[in-house]
Amino acid sequence: MTQTIAPRVRTLVLLLLAAACALLAGAAPASAHAALTGSDPRQGAVVDKAPAQVSLTFSESVSMDDDSLRVLDPKGKRVDDGRPSGTDGTTYSVKLHAGLPDGTYTVAYQVVSADSHPVAGAYTFSVGAPSETSVSVSGQAAGGGFVGGLYGVGRYVSYAAFAVLVGGAAFVLACWPRGSGVRAVQRFVVSGWLALTAATLLLLLLRGSYTGSGKAADIFDLSLLGEVLQTKAGAALVSRLLLLAAAALFIAVLFGAYDKREDEEKRDLTFGLAVGGSVVAAGLAATWAMSEHASVGLQAGLAMPVDVVHLIAVATWLGGLTALLVALYRGPADTPVPALAVRRFSRVAFGSVVALVATGTYQSWRQLGSWTAFTDTRYGQLLLLKIGLVAVLVGVAYFSRRWTAQLAEAVPAVAGQRTKERVTASGGRGNDKAKASEKTRASGKTRASEPTAATAKTGTAEKTAATAKTATAEKDEAAGKASGAGKASGAGKASGAGKGSGGSKRAAQLARQRAAVDAARQKRQRDSDPHRFGLRRSVLAEAGVAVVLLAVTTLLTQTEPGRTEEDAKAAGAASAATAAPSTGAVTLDMPFDTGGQNGKGVVRVELDPARVGANDLHLYVERPDGTAFDIPEVKVALTQKAKDIGPLPVAPDHITTGHWSASQVQIPMAGDWEVAVTVRTSDIDQVTLSKNAQIG
Repeated sequence: MTQTIAPRVRTLVLLLLAAACALLAGAAPASAHAALTGSDPRQGAVVDKAPAQVSLTFSESVSMDDDSLRVLDPKGKRVDDGRPSGTDGTTYSVKLHAGLPDGTYTVAYQVVSADSHPVAGAYTFSVGAPSETSVSVSGQAAGGGFVGGLYGVGRYVSYAAFAVLVGGAAFVLACWPRGSGVRAVQRFVVSGWLALTAATLLLLLLRGSYTGSGKAADIFDLSLLGEVLQTKAGAALVSRLLLLAAAALFIAVLFGAYDKREDEEKRDLTFGLAVGGSVVAAGLAATWAMSEHASVGLQAGLAMPVDVVHLIAVATWLGGLTALLVALYRGPADTPVPALAVRRFSRVAFGSVVALVATGTYQSWRQLGSWTAFTDTRYGQLLLLKIGLVAVLVGVAYFSRRWTAQLAEAVPAVAGQRTKERVTASGGRGNDKAKASEKTRASGKTRASEPTAATAKTGTAEKTAATAKTATAEKDEAAGKASGAGKASGAGKASGAGKGSGGSKRAAQLARQRAAVDAARQKRQRDSDPHRFGLRRSVLAEAGVAVVLLAVTTLLTQTEPGRTEEDAKAAGAASAATAAPSTGAVTLDMPFDTGGQNGKGVVRVELDPARVGANDLHLYVERPDGTAFDIPEVKVALTQKAKDIGPLPVAPDHITTGHWSASQVQIPMAGDWEVAVTVRTSDIDQVTLSKNAQIG
C-alpha cells in the first residue's frame, strides 16, 4: 500500500506547488496601495501660463526622495528643483523653474506607500497649447520585473515558513508532546525557521531595488541597504530577524530539554514554553501587521492587533495541519500519531477557524467598504477566491474529523490485537524451547538404549567393538594429558577469546536485523489500518488546498484594497470631467404621459454651458406633433447621488407658450448629475421624469 501511495503523494505535491507558482508568476506587479487622487495642474489640463509648482495628492501618506517626483519638458529635460516636499498629510509638491516655454510637460512619480508598497505613474499637462513630446509615459510600473517576481516569491516563502514554524511548534506543545522526540517533526519545524530566516534576509536585500530602480545590480548596493534600514519596512524586517533569534532558543529548548523529560515533568515546562512561544509568535506576526495593510487607513489602531490574531490563527491551522501530515507519513512506525493527538488538533483547528472567520470578516469590511467591491475590484475577486478555498478546506476537514472518530474507536481493538500477538509470540518462543529440551532428552534416551539392544543382538562382536572403543578413548585421554596444560592455557584461551568476540558481533547484527524486521512489521500494520489510511488521504488533501490558499493570501497582500481602488476611480473620473473642455449646452428630451386629457408630450431641458458654476436653464414643452403648449406647473431638481448632494430645486419662470427659463443656476461640482422634471397637466394629473447629464 505504501509503495503505491508514495508516487501519488509526490505527484500531488508537485502539482500543488506548480499551481501556487503559477498564481505567483501570473500575478501583476505589486499593485499600488496608495492611489493618486488629485493633481495640480490636472491630468490633460491646458493652462495659460506655467505654474510655479506641481502638486500631487495621494489616498494615504507616502515616502519620497529627491527623484520621487520629476517634471520633464517636451525634450525630456528635467525642469523641477529636485526637492519634493509635503505640504499636507497626503499632498506633495515640487517647485518648477521660472520662465518655462509653452508645450506639453510630463509629471512622473515613484513613491512608497505607507503600507510599504511601491507606487509609480505619470501624466501630462500643457502650457499655452499641447505639443509633441519625446517623453514616454508608458511602462511606469513599480515592483515588476525580475526583482519584483523574486520579491513576491520571498514574501510567499516567508508566510509559508511562518506557518510551518508556529503551527509545527503549536502542534507539538498542544497536541502531541511526545512528537518533540520524532526526528521528522523536528526537521519540519527547524526547516520553517531556516526558511523564514533566509526569506527575511532576501527581502531585506531586495527591498531597495524593489522600491527603486528594479535592477538586479542594485540588490547588493550597501547605500540602498542603509536607506532601507531607515524605513518602516526595513525596521520590520530587522525586528523579524531579532525575533527569529529568540525563536531559535525556543526550538532548542523544545527539542532538547523538553524532549528529555518524562511526561509528568513536561507539564511544568509546557506552560513556560507556551507563554514564551506565544510572545515570539505574536511579535513575528506584528512585523507584518505594523508595516502593511493594517497599519494604514481606517481604524489602524484596531486593525493591527486583529491582523496579528488573524496571522497566528492561519499559522496554527495550516502549519499544524502540515505537521500532522508529516507525522502521519514520515513518523516512525514505533511512534505513530495517536488518535488523542489528532482529536486535540481537531479542536485547535476549530478554534483557529472561528478566529479566522471573525478577523477576516472585519478585515474584508475594512478593505472593501461596499458589496460591489467584491466583483468590481481585483482585491474583492481574490478575496472571493480565498473565501471559496477556506470553505473547501473546512469541508475536507469535516471528513478528517470523521476518520479521526473512526480511528479512535478502532484504537482499543488494535491495541488488544497487538497485545495478543505479543503474548502469542512469547508463548511460541517458550514452546519452542520446551520442544527442543524434550527432543534432547529423547535423543539421549535413544542413544543410551542403543548399546544394550546392539549387545543383545550381536553378542561377542559388539563386546569386542566396545572394548576397542574403550581402549581408544583411554589412549586419547592419555594423549590429552601428555600434551600438557600449555595448549589449554595458550591456544585454548586465544580460541575462547576469538569465539567470544565473534559471538558478540553476531548477536548485535542479529539484534539489528530483528529490530528492522519488527519495525517493518509495525509499519505494515500501521499502513494497513484503513482508518489511518483514510485520515492520511484527507489530511493530504487539506494540505494541498492550504498551499494554494497561502498563494492567494500572498497575492492579496500585494493587491490594492478595494476601498482604495474605488476611491481612486471616483477621483479620476472627477478629474477627467473637470479637465474635459466644455462642449456647450446639454440637451435632454424626456417624453411624458400623465394619463389625463392633453397629458402626453415631450419636455426638453437645456443647460448652458453645462459646467461648474452658473448655468442657464431653458425648458420647452411640446405636444407629440411638435407644437408648443402650456401646462399648469413644471418644476426642476438637480441631484448628484455619488456625493449625496441635492436635490437642488430650480423654479423656472414662464417666458412664452411652452417655454420656461432660469438663469444663474449654480452647479457646485463636476460629475454625473440627475435632472428631474415634474410635469403637471391638471389638478390631479402629474408625473416626474429624470435623466442624467455629465457636468464638467
